[in-house]
Amino acid sequence: MDFPSGTPADLARLVADYPLAWLVNHGEASFFATPLPLVAELDESGQVTALIGHCSRRNAQVAALQADPRAHVLVMGPQGYVSPALVSKPHWAPTWNFAVAAFAVRVTFDEDGTMPAVRRLTSHVEADQPRPWQIEEAGARLPHLMARIIGFRATVTATDARFKLGQEEDLPELREIIAAHPDPVLAGWMQRLNDDRLQAHAAAHRDETAG
Repeated sequence: MDFPSGTPADLARLVADYPLAWLVNHGEASFFATPLPLVAELDESGQVTALIGHCSRRNAQVAALQADPRAHVLVMGPQGYVSPALVSKPHWAPTWNFAVAAFAVRVTFDEDGTMPAVRRLTSHVEADQPRPWQIEEAGARLPHLMARIIGFRATVTATDARFKLGQEEDLPELREIIAAHPDPVLAGWMQRLNDDRLQAHAAAHRDETAG
């Protein structure tokens, strides 16, 4: 079954809300997978064109990617089981809703880009704090910390995004699921990805009632 791929804005938000992703190198003889927080770089149209991050210089994946820069970045967003207990329709079967993305990338390590990569990530994850932490606050530890890591840019060559968030459900069942699902974050994504048809249905219902 093909699942909806969402819009560029949906994908950008997925990466922004769930920055911890798996970086998986392409090599078969030397397989490495590292969980790393990444920040999306967007073009003028809002498409994700690159993922910016940093990792430990001691990570064996660095040498593997320098030898062969091909890799995949795997993003797991909101996900969860949807029980028939949430739905009043008889014989409704359970399902699993999710938002995920896989990026084929080419990784380039960048000595000069290490500090900008760390600043970019810090600014992103600290944005909601009353007083966002600044990297200079690491003080005397900063040079030692920076010496242990290296920044990289993962240029996106292909994207496979899947947003299975109730688009296949009839509206009465979808409304029940959104209202009763125990994960409010997942329910919020279902609401947003179906907002157009939910609003259209609500408007049609108001017109019928008024008539």
